[in-house]
Amino acid sequence: MTGISLSTWAAIAEIIGAGSIVTGLLVGLFQIRQFRIQQRDAVAINLAQTFYSHDLAQAIALMQHVPDGTSLKELRAMGRDYEQAAITVCTSFETMGLLIHQGIAPMELVMDLAGGIVSTMHRKLGQWNEDLRKEQQQPSWAEWFDWLGNKASQVKHKEQPAHLRYK
Repeated sequence: MTGISLSTWAAIAEIIGAGSIVTGLLVGLFQIRQFRIQQRDAVAINLAQTFYSHDLAQAIALMQHVPDGTSLKELRAMGRDYEQAAITVCTSFETMGLLIHQGIAPMELVMDLAGGIVSTMHRKLGQWNEDLRKEQQQPSWAEWFDWLGNKASQVKHKEQPAHLRYK
């Protein structure tokens, strides 16, 4: 018999099998990478849509007029609308802070999208949050907003705003 030996066929089959496994792994890694990109993009879209919320826009507009470091007592004296606005701001940015911390949303994206607003709102509502935590005996109230606000303050004071940086 002058054909290819059985051991040669076995070696060819092993090479093809190994090649199939390697190809499968590479395709799997590519798909995982694509899935992560799609997930990041979906998070970015959802975060951006947060700013199209009428409630958040109204809350931010109202809170712009509140002095930095306003206390719980001072904010309550301004009226129920101000207190509701503070809660809306805190809960919206609380979600963003948690998404970043869990690695679901990239910090850079959120800082570009809302870092300045977060930093400003955190400055205005920091004392209010502390007072509310004490009153409610709930030390975790707005914890991720507080975390995000501190990060935003650090980042936004280090770099130029986008309108100047990308002139």
